[in-house]
Amino acid sequence: MTPQTATPPMPAPTVDALIAAVLAGEHGPLPAESVATSVFWIHHGTRLAGGETTYLNQYVLVRLGASFGGCAFEAGEIDPAICRDCSGVPLDVLLREAPRPLRIAALDAYLSGQRPHRDAGAEPVILPAGTPEVRAAARDAAIAGLLDIDAGARVGLIGVVDPLVAAIRERGGEPLPCDFNLRATRWGDPVTTDMHEVLERADAVVATGMTLGNGSFDTVLGRCRARGIPLVVYAQSGSAVARAFLGSGVTALSAEPFPFSQFSADPTTLYRYRTAGRP
Repeated sequence: MTPQTATPPMPAPTVDALIAAVLAGEHGPLPAESVATSVFWIHHGTRLAGGETTYLNQYVLVRLGASFGGCAFEAGEIDPAICRDCSGVPLDVLLREAPRPLRIAALDAYLSGQRPHRDAGAEPVILPAGTPEVRAAARDAAIAGLLDIDAGARVGLIGVVDPLVAAIRERGGEPLPCDFNLRATRWGDPVTTDMHEVLERADAVVATGMTLGNGSFDTVLGRCRARGIPLVVYAQSGSAVARAFLGSGVTALSAEPFPFSQFSADPTTLYRYRTAGRP
């Protein structure tokens, strides 16, 4: 009997590998054939009623014809002059040479254009009209609804917003909050900056799409795959980029394409994806 040779494991997917595949034309037309119509920059603050934390968010966004892509970034990482310098630049140049958050926004715009969330078979969730508090609670309940956990399960939260902490608790989970910019939740829960410690303790992980922009997504993805634990991504940043990893480590996704919910008081839609694939 001829001995069987074991098939080597597939290499873990990475964001850079996805960008390389897009540049090679494996996901649609060559990016060199497209131009970023607009690059724009948004900086806003939010303090929800009853809270003491002011969330400061910066986004760089790319319009590519009929599609938009976006990515959050840390303060000082990108200057508003990037809007002047990069609007009208070929997409392949942005994917190769731009600062990482702009690369993610450009990739998001490209993948969104090839397969808009509204046409991708996702579950649409309508966020109700109302105040920021009402809309944030509805959004974070929809995200937490993607968790399939037992009571008492430890849920690593990479990127902390208080309504999501509350939504995880309402589902019986024990949040393990991690964030570079916060030290405590509104209830006094300590927030660690040590992502690796959280990834080792968690029974499941919920991570923000901002991990795509700060370069930590591959680490989160790889550790969840190695440990065989669920990874839920909630993404305004890079929602179509995160979607590309469904079934390759990402087990569920709440995708919120631009314009984001905080910019409207009217009903808006987010899109939920689930996969039965192995973490």
